Amino acid sequence: MSVFERYLSLWVGLCIVAGIVLGQWLPGLFQAVGRIEFAQVNLPVGLLIWVMIIPMLVKVDFGALHQVKTHWKGISVTLFVNWAVKPFSMALLGWLFIRGVFSPYLPAGQLDSYVAGLILLAAAPCTAMVFVWSRLTNGEPLFTLSQVALNDTIMIFAFAPIVGLLLGISSITVPWATLMTSVGLYIVIPVVLAQLWRKRLLKGGQAAFDAAMTRIGPWSIGALLLTLVLLFAFQGEAILRQPLVIAMLAVPILIQVLFNASLAYWLNRRLGEQHNVACPSALIGASNFFELAVAAAISLFGFQSGAALATVVGVLIEVPVMLLVVSVVNRSKGWYERAPV
Repeated sequence: MSVFERYLSLWVGLCIVAGIVLGQWLPGLFQAVGRIEFAQVNLPVGLLIWVMIIPMLVKVDFGALHQVKTHWKGISVTLFVNWAVKPFSMALLGWLFIRGVFSPYLPAGQLDSYVAGLILLAAAPCTAMVFVWSRLTNGEPLFTLSQVALNDTIMIFAFAPIVGLLLGISSITVPWATLMTSVGLYIVIPVVLAQLWRKRLLKGGQAAFDAAMTRIGPWSIGALLLTLVLLFAFQGEAILRQPLVIAMLAVPILIQVLFNASLAYWLNRRLGEQHNVACPSALIGASNFFELAVAAAISLFGFQSGAALATVVGVLIEVPVMLLVVSVVNRSKGWYERAPV
């Protein structure tokens, strides 16, 4: 894990400050950027999202899908947590905290939008950072690769229905046309372009591919940070009025991450899966594809929405929380490998 990745939360924090300051100093500039749209898609942000997502997807080898049968127990646990537990548990936590416990302290007009952002955050499993987490736990590389490839395949078909279902249950209007456009723009097209690029890079051999990934890897983080500056330039005034909003949004995200990581880790142990599979399984089950969530939130609800802010809070706490999970699964290896009672 590079120093830059390890301190991602610090860079996110600096971008929050920079965005708020610039938004107050140059409001006209950011309003002009916000108006550069086509078919409800902000073009500067759309470009940044592609630069953010595509280099990550280049790493994914869909040819690894045939390996899913090798560790079918771990695969089954991760799929169960990612698609049957995580989005629904996050929706429940959103209703409990945002519409319940914290509602007197949050802007009444943004409550539904905050819940929507939390749902978007939980509806897409992590893609790129999982490889980092897996490496830090000595996870089985082939399991991690095959699981990511399988999740990305499922995401193409399942992301929109799950988001639509949970938004509908939450009594939030579902803009289906915009939702499907987001799936096409931020999942389908990037997957196709990334795989074409991957194929071309691999023609030069694995060493050339690895060198290219080293060069283009920072593009994703750079584009993410620029997107955050834009977001907080629009969100700055609301945050200055209620600075505790970020802390309150972080509570359900933190609980959701720890709950799903623990559930996946425990289920793998009960099923007798190896520790080097259980670790990446727990990490994939807990982390989120926050880049996609940010993109979808902006497309569906706009720059100034609570949904966009909620997804950005997910970015803010992702690295420190996942490093905590990494530490726990590494330290608990002895317990894990003892026979379950």
